[in-house]
Amino acid sequence: MIQPVDEYRGTTVQVCGLWPYVVGAGTPMVGVPLGLNLINGSTVCGDPISWFQQNLIGNPSVFVLGLPGLGKSTIIRRMAAGGAGFGALPLVLGDLKPDYVDLIKALGGQVITLGRGRGHLNVLDPGEAVEAAERLRAAGKEKERAQVLADAHGRRHTMVSALLTILRKEPPTDREESIIDRALKVLDERGDGVPILGDLLKVIQDAPPEIRAVALDRGDDTRYKKITENLEASLISLTSGGRLGEMFAQQTDVPMVRDRPVVYDVSSVDDSDTDLQAAILLACWSAGFGTVNVANALADAGLEPRRHYFVILDELWRALRAGRGMVERVDALTRLNRQRGVGLAMISHTMSDLLALPTEEERMKARGFVERAGMVIAGGLPGAEMTMLTSAVPLSRAEQDLLVSWQDPPAWDSSTGKEAEPPGRGKFLVKVGGHPGTPLKVQLMGLELAVNDTNRMWHSGAAVPVPVDLDDARPELAIVDQGGAA
Repeated sequence: MIQPVDEYRGTTVQVCGLWPYVVGAGTPMVGVPLGLNLINGSTVCGDPISWFQQNLIGNPSVFVLGLPGLGKSTIIRRMAAGGAGFGALPLVLGDLKPDYVDLIKALGGQVITLGRGRGHLNVLDPGEAVEAAERLRAAGKEKERAQVLADAHGRRHTMVSALLTILRKEPPTDREESIIDRALKVLDERGDGVPILGDLLKVIQDAPPEIRAVALDRGDDTRYKKITENLEASLISLTSGGRLGEMFAQQTDVPMVRDRPVVYDVSSVDDSDTDLQAAILLACWSAGFGTVNVANALADAGLEPRRHYFVILDELWRALRAGRGMVERVDALTRLNRQRGVGLAMISHTMSDLLALPTEEERMKARGFVERAGMVIAGGLPGAEMTMLTSAVPLSRAEQDLLVSWQDPPAWDSSTGKEAEPPGRGKFLVKVGGHPGTPLKVQLMGLELAVNDTNRMWHSGAAVPVPVDLDDARPELAIVDQGGAA
């Protein structure tokens, strides 16, 4: 029998004299501590922003896959909380359960509630773009000012088209896109305050010469009404409580800020109301990325400090199935996150969710979300998923068997009459390119239990940590316990 030697772990500075029995860590000690390595018990660290900044991955994004109840949202909450400590502000652009509201509250962030009768989000609101444009004008940055206003115009145009796509189950025609574009410009030129969808409908019905020119009505009023009839009908539905309600037809109740963590709480929308869920998610994404663009423009001009954001897109599959054209809009977001200076987390259950789209083109684009991700984190998955997953992420046979074993149901303890913890809860495999995966188990600290209790509706639960009283000028964040101690 050979007595095993004692093992110690430390930084290179601390253990530099312990020669020759020094072995490097299997994974880089960079980023948010996620948990313990299931093979050697070492600490596993990682998040897309920190690894991208250290050139460990080429794209600051992570895609998380796993069956329900195994902790997908938990590992992203850990990244968000740890990333906030590094200065990256979490943005949860549509929380459907909700899984992130308690965390954002604990971080002293902003919670914006949306739903039928619970709030409004004006898709024609340029947000902070107008104010930022004036600051850029005062600083003599005319080119940057024009870019900010053009981005705001394009974002509003895209959102109107997206709502029409969801409502009709098909995208608007090229002519209708041109009419919407010109109508928005007419509203901006009139300068009558922040317009709403009702104003857009009215200006189309008024038929000013600028809109009639792109409608190609040839000076015929009857022809113009026929050309715009379907567009008017759709806008009337959006403004008068149709299938999507009046949520997007009034002024925004709570504007989003750019110097705090933010979560859009949309959990009041029923899961059966898939069209409204998809519309809200897209509207929240549009508002969130619009705010990010404004922050980047002001930072580029030297008017504000540079901020990095960690954007979380949970329940991605719901938006992808909403209608034609939705995949293209999400695809555009995933391709521009590096240029926008944001880390991106996308969460879905299985590859089948991404590939259950009507056309082959959309399925290929959805698979690209996983292929382009800098990190892929997989939890327990059924064996039938392995063929589809390995087509996007190289997995060895041992890694596939490990993922399948984590999706087994929990054992039943006959002595207590309760189920044991599922074997795959909190266990994940971190894959980066073709490198061997790192298996880990997320270890929650006592302070995190309250914000990670997603079953609070079934029991009294612990109190949510109190928010930090943050100075508006200093977005440094921390979590405090119930007694107020750091």
